[in-house]
Amino acid sequence: MNPHEFLTLHLLHVAAAFVLMGYTFYALAAPPETRRKVMMWAGGASLVMLLTGLRMWQGIYGSAPAGWLVVKIGCWLGLSALSGIAYRKRGLAGAFAWLAIALVMTALVMVYVKPF
Repeated sequence: MNPHEFLTLHLLHVAAAFVLMGYTFYALAAPPETRRKVMMWAGGASLVMLLTGLRMWQGIYGSAPAGWLVVKIGCWLGLSALSGIAYRKRGLAGAFAWLAIALVMTALVMVYVKPF
């Protein structure tokens, strides 16, 4: 993987992460009429995160199995699901906000520390 490809993938991955986080928190407080738009943006950002993350993993690590990557994918799945769940369970918005923060922090620790 050349440096330009890696930089482009990394920027897209981080930008998609910010979009996904933003729309997840917006879904926790938005009126029900915004569900379709929020789900489209969150889903698109989630797909970009998945595809760029998998390409970086394949290019850098040669698709070698890694425990930290499994945890990071679990955090991605959880964060991706929160937007849809937030519209159905309005009473748990505070708990979902803390869960989103915990998932993001866990994913960040996994990618930078790589404990296993």
